[in-house]
Amino acid sequence: MNTLGMKTLFAKEVRRFMRVPGQTVLSPLISTTLYFIVFGYSLANRVHEVEGMPYLPFIVPGLVFLGIANNAFLNSSSSLFITKIQGTVVDLLVAPLGPGELMAGFIGGAMVRGLAVGGLTWAVAALFTGFSLAHAVVALYFLLISSYVFSVLGLLAAVWAEKFEQINFFPTFVMMPLTFLGGVFYSVRELPTPWNHVSLFNPMVYMVEGLRYGMLGRSIFPPATGGLILLGLAGVATALAYVALRSGYKMKA
Repeated sequence: MNTLGMKTLFAKEVRRFMRVPGQTVLSPLISTTLYFIVFGYSLANRVHEVEGMPYLPFIVPGLVFLGIANNAFLNSSSSLFITKIQGTVVDLLVAPLGPGELMAGFIGGAMVRGLAVGGLTWAVAALFTGFSLAHAVVALYFLLISSYVFSVLGLLAAVWAEKFEQINFFPTFVMMPLTFLGGVFYSVRELPTPWNHVSLFNPMVYMVEGLRYGMLGRSIFPPATGGLILLGLAGVATALAYVALRSGYKMKA
């Protein structure tokens, strides 16, 4: 394993988004904070409790998840896609880096950005609701698995995409609908039939509910069930990304 090359790629990915922290960290943090203020305070007067929890603390795990998912996906997808468009992907292909090392570099950098935005979102929310961490190990697991899954999905989107509009296909037509059906601002058990049953096949529900259990100590699903489902999803996404990078699929767009 080329450890030095992998660390160098990882450091490059982190430096890439840290050069413009206002765009890559501060901007999504402000957007997520506005979600909290607008949705939280506008609905808190009408919805006092959800699943036995005050409404404002209830939505915090979902907003942390949004920050992690959006930024982890965006970082890995934009970074690899830009190298394809600019033609500098050739430098990566001729470097002594295998598919596993390429994945570690890109995914590691994306996870750092996602976790940074998620952590800052959590900190800002704590100013309004107070800090709560019921199960630290569970919260850490779902923070990491959520950032990892969306980092890998971003990598897959970048490998598949050949045009700029294609890179936005997944966030617009997959992530956004699943997010708004993922129980961020409400309990999925309150959805009408058949959507309350369809939501059981939405992996974002288990990510949000896992974080909710870790932070607040309550969840409508056992965290072990969600953890296993997400572990399987991470395994499938990792295998697909590894095969795509190893074969060089669409790597010279």
